[in-house]
Amino acid sequence: MVMKTPALVSSKAFSAFLHKHCPVVSEPFIPTPWCWGGRIQTLVCAIFKSKPTVCYRNELIRTVDGGQISLDWVDNRQSAEYPESSIRPTVLILPGLTGNSKVSYVRHAINQATRRGYRVVVFNNRGLGGEELLTPVTYCAANTSDLERVVLHVNGLYPHAPVLGAGVSLGGMLLLNYLARKRTESGMVAGFTISVPWNALKSAASMEEPLNWLLFNKYLTNGLCQAVTRHRKVLEKVVDIDYVLKAQTIREFDERFTSLLFGYKSCTDYYHDASPDHKLPNTAVPIMCLNAADDPFSPQGALPLTTIQSLPNVAMLLTAHGGHIAFLQGFFPLGESYMERLFGQFLQAAFEHPKDIKKACGIKEKPSS
Repeated sequence: MVMKTPALVSSKAFSAFLHKHCPVVSEPFIPTPWCWGGRIQTLVCAIFKSKPTVCYRNELIRTVDGGQISLDWVDNRQSAEYPESSIRPTVLILPGLTGNSKVSYVRHAINQATRRGYRVVVFNNRGLGGEELLTPVTYCAANTSDLERVVLHVNGLYPHAPVLGAGVSLGGMLLLNYLARKRTESGMVAGFTISVPWNALKSAASMEEPLNWLLFNKYLTNGLCQAVTRHRKVLEKVVDIDYVLKAQTIREFDERFTSLLFGYKSCTDYYHDASPDHKLPNTAVPIMCLNAADDPFSPQGALPLTTIQSLPNVAMLLTAHGGHIAFLQGFFPLGESYMERLFGQFLQAAFEHPKDIKKACGIKEKPSS
């Protein structure tokens, strides 16, 4: 077995900061020996990974179009590090395509944040958080209006508490698109992403390879169709539900549903708009990204390594193995994984060393009013 240290793609200054405050970036990533390939890592993690118990406080907030968004909070009132709620740092988690606050990777991320004293809020995409869909609007990776509503709400509740955004898979696409659109006005101090599909067209092509379709695409498409069925009465006003439910791939679903719902002329137009690879130069906060070269959802050829290398504020840790939202280590990989260790260390680095990370990323301090 070859011990392979992941490649850290970043500027020299950001790299030095990460090596100092996130020691996991210097360690070799050794995948679970019986779980070597990306597909196996992805499947094993999805099926067998533990689900820590998390107690949420749910909040429903309204949107300008009359819809509602379900937020699941972990207030962490017992925080010894930040007993004062008004300044307790907040981690805003954006789950993946069909995920919500109940999935394993979100629960593990919450454990990493709360044990360091931070507050967490999970942004459930419309229709996925158990709430009623009030308007015929769901979600897509390119439309950041709901996320903007959530960030304004969180910052309004705790104006003196820093917010860090953490996005997983599609949630990472949404976060990066938001950070690129809002630039210096994002209301966040940093961003963290796991297993982002950087180019939606290349990701769709990879997911339509026969084995990937059988193992992943079919399952996720069924999940999307189930969500549509659950909210059929509202959605049938704007789309042909029976036609949507015949979709066999994520791309077919997006052609028949997502692109129509959000006003795109074609699915290709939607996928171009949803892809964050060409928008990274517009971001203005420190961003840490974790990807695996064997991720069936995000092929290595789609990773924007050259762009990242040229940016002072973005870093990518690229492992040879790890699959999609997996990164399993140890013989019994049920608990804390490589991605969760990196997540916890980056949270702490960003929240506890704000001036140092800004300096490392070439971000000037805003003058105090």
